[in-house]
Amino acid sequence: MTIREDFLTTARIALGLLRHDQVAANWDRPSALPEFGVSGLAGHLAYQALPLPSMIGAPAGDEPVVPLAEHYARAGWTDLDVDSDFHTRIRAGGEKLAAEGPGALADRVEAALLELETSLPGQENRGVRMPHWGPWAVPLDEYLVSRLMELVVHSDDLAVSVGVQTPEFPRHVHETVIDLLTRMALDKHSGIDLVRALSRKERAPGDITAF
Repeated sequence: MTIREDFLTTARIALGLLRHDQVAANWDRPSALPEFGVSGLAGHLAYQALPLPSMIGAPAGDEPVVPLAEHYARAGWTDLDVDSDFHTRIRAGGEKLAAEGPGALADRVEAALLELETSLPGQENRGVRMPHWGPWAVPLDEYLVSRLMELVVHSDDLAVSVGVQTPEFPRHVHETVIDLLTRMALDKHSGIDLVRALSRKERAPGDITAF
């Protein structure tokens, strides 16, 4: 499986969750994330797929293309407080996408995925960027790794928020996501803390989160 196939598979699984009756039933309630409503969280989950057709359809920019790890280091959002301007904009963006309701949001994601199933496989692995990033891009396939992480993490958030079982993702998707999160966690914690968390429960630290 390629990262592009994994992205499409994972996004389809997330779409199934967006269409779950319990998401619609809890649409106007708080989510499991601080300050996020279920509707806004659903919008944020959808956003991991929605911009991609226009991103890959646009001409390549002249900004530098950096590895994914450097993107995270430059962005610095993993250390920001939930009330920061960055996270406030994220929540507002999710709510804006969700404004027309759960059915309309899911339909938009489905339309985006239908387009991507045709356009994504043959795309050059060139730099892509989101509008709110700084003046840099990351290679398309590395960008998709970051979207896998977002889709899996926020699918779990949404499922927990509405009281349904978290969707099952393929093992190799989890391997990719865990590899990314582990590398990110190593930027915040010592290597031995991660080793202990995975091998020695009696000496495991209380926190090895990546963000």
